[in-house]
Amino acid sequence: MFSTRNGTPWEPSYIVAIDGEKCIGCGRCYKVCSRDVMHLMGVNEEDELVACGPDDDDEEFVRKVMILDSPGNCIGCGSCARVCPKGCQTHERASALAAA
Repeated sequence: MFSTRNGTPWEPSYIVAIDGEKCIGCGRCYKVCSRDVMHLMGVNEEDELVACGPDDDDEEFVRKVMILDSPGNCIGCGSCARVCPKGCQTHERASALAAA
């Protein structure tokens, strides 16, 4: 168990999944993450993931979604969960991951 500077107990919760059905591809989680844990992908008409950039024309894609590509970089700060308007991320406490 860890603690904050004032001694309050705190345990990190690491991101382990992003629900692609719920994700609206807004990019808020990507913008607050300083660890390169995830990135935005486009979904084409064949329901395939396609690389895209922030300035790509939305008409090229049916929709955009965030994908988790480097979960090991997560430090468990929870910023991504706090800004997600759809609650599409799954986080696990460090103690639960260590026990697995």
